[in-house]
Amino acid sequence: MSDTNGFSGGNAYNTTVSYGAAGQPAAPPVKDTTTAGFTADVIQESRRQPVLVDFWAPWCGPCKQLQPALEKVVAAAAGKVRLVKMNIDEHPAIAGQLGIQSIPAVIAFKDGKPVDGFMGAVPESQIREFVQRVIGKNGGAEVEEALAAAREAREAGDLAQAADLFQAVLDEMPEHVEALAGLADLLYESGDAENAEAVLDRVPQDKRDAPSVAAVRSKMALAAEAAGLGDPAALQRRLADNPKDHQARFDLAMIQNAQGKRAEAADNLLAIVKADRSWNDDGARAQLLKLFEAWGLTDEATLSARRKLSALLFS
Repeated sequence: MSDTNGFSGGNAYNTTVSYGAAGQPAAPPVKDTTTAGFTADVIQESRRQPVLVDFWAPWCGPCKQLQPALEKVVAAAAGKVRLVKMNIDEHPAIAGQLGIQSIPAVIAFKDGKPVDGFMGAVPESQIREFVQRVIGKNGGAEVEEALAAAREAREAGDLAQAADLFQAVLDEMPEHVEALAGLADLLYESGDAENAEAVLDRVPQDKRDAPSVAAVRSKMALAAEAAGLGDPAALQRRLADNPKDHQARFDLAMIQNAQGKRAEAADNLLAIVKADRSWNDDGARAQLLKLFEAWGLTDEATLSARRKLSALLFS
């Protein structure tokens, strides 16, 4: 795994024990876990409160850079979120199952499921925004509700309502990264690439690596790449004649992704990985990771394809 983009690491530190409503000692806000302890420490605990899982390794420089800021933000959350650290050198299985290819990497779990995440040694301000988003800060409850409503409107096909809700957030908080990314994505999907770029240009310089922003930019780049790949029907015919035509399958996957057929695109790239990992210098797997970035860490297509990829790589 690379140490240039990912999730943080370090050693757990001692903390003062606090008590819950029932008078029982509350779990410490930061601890190390193992493969065997993951279910109790993360899955079960996340049903009570959000849990951040920090995937790291002792050799990872960016992991060590991220650790102090991550622990500081978690401590400042005053028990509203926990941090669980997993050394991937000693316990690689969970990272493999989640399809994590680079560290440091932080994934948030709620109700037993991964819901959000980020990669890299990001600034403390970005970590704070991430944690606040995960726990749903009281002061930003209305903003979180508006963002959730915008996402629901989009899923329901009401793009105008979604755009209005994103804009309402931006009227109050002009530099809100999630609202800017959401609005830019809507504009791009509606065919207005120029204004989508203009909205992305409004993202503050120190937040342009935020996962939501990176996802929109990756989507735009992948669509531009797919635009010159030709007729998908012709590619299908090439595959019918020769199922080992990996280039045709790769190009078809790019077109399918541009058409919104994420599962089909992932399956075609996974088929290449299964047939020939060496093709194009493992290019199918590399492209699949780009798609994961564009789709988002918690997208259903990402999670499904990560599981399939993990099964191929670690079987």
